[in-house]
Amino acid sequence: MHYSFLEILKKGLTNNKGWEKTWKNPQIKKQYDVIIIGGGGHGLATAFYLAKEFNIKNIAVLEKGWIGGGNVGRNTTIIRSNYLLNENEAFYEFSLKLWETLEKQINYNAMVSQRGVLNVFHSDAQRDSFVRRGNSMIINGADAEIYDVKKIKSIYPFLDYDNPRFPIKGGLFQRRGGTVRHDAVAWGYAHAADQLGVDIIQNCEVNGFKFKAGKCLGVETSKGFIEAKKVGCAVAGSSSLLMSKANMKLPIESHVLQAFVSESLKPIIPGVITFGAGHFYISQSDKGGFVFGGDIDGYNSYAQRGGLDTLEDVCEGGLALMPIIGKAKLLRMWGGIMDMSMDGSPIIDKTHIEGLYLNAGWCYGGFKATPASGWCFAHLLAKEYSHSLSENFRLDRFKNGYMIDEKGQGAQPNLH
Repeated sequence: MHYSFLEILKKGLTNNKGWEKTWKNPQIKKQYDVIIIGGGGHGLATAFYLAKEFNIKNIAVLEKGWIGGGNVGRNTTIIRSNYLLNENEAFYEFSLKLWETLEKQINYNAMVSQRGVLNVFHSDAQRDSFVRRGNSMIINGADAEIYDVKKIKSIYPFLDYDNPRFPIKGGLFQRRGGTVRHDAVAWGYAHAADQLGVDIIQNCEVNGFKFKAGKCLGVETSKGFIEAKKVGCAVAGSSSLLMSKANMKLPIESHVLQAFVSESLKPIIPGVITFGAGHFYISQSDKGGFVFGGDIDGYNSYAQRGGLDTLEDVCEGGLALMPIIGKAKLLRMWGGIMDMSMDGSPIIDKTHIEGLYLNAGWCYGGFKATPASGWCFAHLLAKEYSHSLSENFRLDRFKNGYMIDEKGQGAQPNLH
């Protein structure tokens, strides 16, 4: 079904009867050209672009739970392309451009809202660092502006400008950054992929792979064996568990990243704000809730929940930046499982096993990367070689010493 204003009007006149399901519940075929393991944003985007851009239609997306139940529905909804290193900045800028046309591409209201992202800085050294990052953004075709304190005060008067420990001295602003409704991204990609003939199979857990002579022949699932010419793995924080079934040990650790939502309040925050003296970021949803987060929990975990010590740390950062948040009541919280790579940058590559491909290691950048990740992974699956924007995201870069360490933290995943 194609969504449009006319269709909404017609269905409204008939008491909203006749709406089709957003995506079908198909029977599983015995064989597919491509199987994508993982029905999150990256997996669904990969299937969509394979069908739309590369005309491969015999595709199945296998999701062990339900569509929208994983990390794609457990994040703080931010999109941006304010990176320093060329490899990352070019990739995320491509992703941001895809976000700007996404709703027309998938015929679905994903609530893309480019309200701007402000990164506040608190020292002269941090200002110089942000100026350098802004120049890198501009070189790679993105937009970037440096705001002085007067400009920030005119837009964000509720920040704490009198804090002697963390004085606000300015900020790096990306006007095209913003937020997107997270679960609508999953539903929209699922709808668009389904319209192109992709089979979306929910509650179908992959328990293993079938190999012969160094080649992947398909997957063993909770619903039986399914044959495939190619298998792409896009399961975020479960990547290490999944690839261990192929006797692979990944350069990845899994950590939980918590997100928090307050009660609904009157509109006050015009865009996304990040705290430069700690790890805290916040925006306000269309329903009025403050949506905020911070650091991952420091220990390894596969749980979709985190510890209260991290909640305390996040709230401390929020209070240092904008004390008014202390009066808001917390409504709910959740956790997503982050696949933290050793250098803080992702992996989109073939494995050493013929017919088996990997998309993982997204750290904090998974949601904002969704369109570009799907596009580049689809390119790899269809063409058998990497897209120019993802050619540096190789699995063997850790062995060969070609790290893409955006934060300069070294091989400590929980710091990226």
